[in-house]
Amino acid sequence: MSEPTTPEPTADAARPATQAKAPFKDPRPSVERVSQLAQRVLTGDILLPKFQRDFVWPRDKVLGLLDSIALNYPIGSILLWQSKQELANERSIAGLPIAEPKPDYPVNYLLDGQQRLSTVCGALHWTPNNDPDSLWNIVYDLKSQAFLHLYSLDEPPLTQVPLRHLSNPAKYFQRNASIEDAELRQRADALFNRFQDYMIAAVTLGDMPIDDIAPVFERINSTATPLTIVDLMRAATWDPAFDLRDSLDSVRTELDQRDYGGIDRKTMLRVTSGAAGYGFRVDDMDRLRGKSPAELTEIIAQVSLASRRAVDFLATHIKAPRAQSLPYANQFAVLAEIFRRVPTPSASQFTAIEQWFWRTTLSGYFGGWNTGQMSADYASIERFAAGAPRIDVPASLPRGDVWRVTQFRSNSAVSKMLALMLSYAHPVDLVTGQSIDARRSLAWNNDKEYHHFFPRDFLKGNDVPPARANSAANIVMLTSSSNIKINNKAPSQYLSALVETHGREEMIRRLETLLVPEAALDAALEDDFESFLRARAEYLQSRALALVGESESAEGAASEIEGEALITDAAVPEAAGISEEIHDQSAS
Repeated sequence: MSEPTTPEPTADAARPATQAKAPFKDPRPSVERVSQLAQRVLTGDILLPKFQRDFVWPRDKVLGLLDSIALNYPIGSILLWQSKQELANERSIAGLPIAEPKPDYPVNYLLDGQQRLSTVCGALHWTPNNDPDSLWNIVYDLKSQAFLHLYSLDEPPLTQVPLRHLSNPAKYFQRNASIEDAELRQRADALFNRFQDYMIAAVTLGDMPIDDIAPVFERINSTATPLTIVDLMRAATWDPAFDLRDSLDSVRTELDQRDYGGIDRKTMLRVTSGAAGYGFRVDDMDRLRGKSPAELTEIIAQVSLASRRAVDFLATHIKAPRAQSLPYANQFAVLAEIFRRVPTPSASQFTAIEQWFWRTTLSGYFGGWNTGQMSADYASIERFAAGAPRIDVPASLPRGDVWRVTQFRSNSAVSKMLALMLSYAHPVDLVTGQSIDARRSLAWNNDKEYHHFFPRDFLKGNDVPPARANSAANIVMLTSSSNIKINNKAPSQYLSALVETHGREEMIRRLETLLVPEAALDAALEDDFESFLRARAEYLQSRALALVGESESAEGAASEIEGEALITDAAVPEAAGISEEIHDQSAS
């Protein structure tokens, strides 16, 4: 879960201007047999660095590559980086063990070609086990001249050649000698020769710093997942006694017990660099390479403890029950550093932390968190830990009509603020009076409990534009069953019935938990949509200002909103993936 920010410098961009970039060493091309390349992988001469991705090819793509080799089609080159640097590397490929490399001897890290070499290694060297559905249980059908996956460990007919036999010439030819059809035997011989003699281009880069290798890797993998700072730092800090990614994942596993395992690795790396005393920026994270394995292990222990305290705060003080309900991932990095430095806050410190959280949420501050802000925030935490009464954050608050003119969207700071405020208020269902499970609602991948107080179909019939109908001030939490009962009824109709059944005082109580004031109820009973929006927006703003520690008078200093134009909120990509607009089951 990572939010869009002002782009941070890459390893190259972060390099001081006075530090010249190392000259790129001439690549050394060669042509090698693909079978020999597979052997080099298995013997530990070619290693898969930990920043390579897991094998992800589907079965049809595996068979397609093998077919290309059999037909002598080109399958592209591979890229190797020869180095004496000891980086984290995989100890198996396609389920096969990789031998330990020779000590103090240069190895070749595979930068491009992992999926292809994995396929060749798996197909040619697979050893049958108890898994008949293995991806590597492959034969070549001599009759159809096609590669097939088998789903049985039984010996196939002679006309189907197991690919694993290609790595054992004696066994291969002994088996094929029993094939009676001369043409089929010839096809079997041709298959063996093709896989023994198939040539592939290999380009080897000389030894150079990993920072210079990173952009090469990123460019050749431009159509795949780019190399991340976590991948780089994992490789740069790796030691037999310490694996950065595994350590971060162990903390995330601990947090998963409180539904916060969704905090992404980059955010956790920010927490780690903060705990190391550096800060939150990319170049701060890069400084972790200077720490010893023992020091990094101790830092991770601090990260674990601080992260658990941050989760406790979010769950109990903010009523944000899971990682997906956190408006911005980087809020967690700052919170964890706050609780690392202030592990047992006083009552006034808790209030200051709460106000910081609500202010950064309402303002959308983290929607554009740049390196300057990161440094300022880290310094602000230091001052707060030293006794400052508040955590400074230079974020302007929007005016009260922001709730009226902003559409309720999953990537909106105002919408995230509203959702958390509703959870904070312990909402109850308008129709039944039963508590609403805010944990489900705040997941954001399930929008069934966010609904329009004035049904959309009703507003459409009164010529209210869809964007206006989807105003944040028109959204409440409501169970799907209650929404279906309300359907597209006019508010005056369904509210009057509820007031008559349960009494006005009870309905005022229920609406209060949905952050709908009595004045808004009165407007809704008259079907006065604009008056309802104004009354509820004013109430939401007063509640929001109280949470951030401001008063109504402070609102005049907030940023201006011109007319009724819809504002654009900072995006919250953690919430991406659900529909941009909240859809009621009744299409109301």
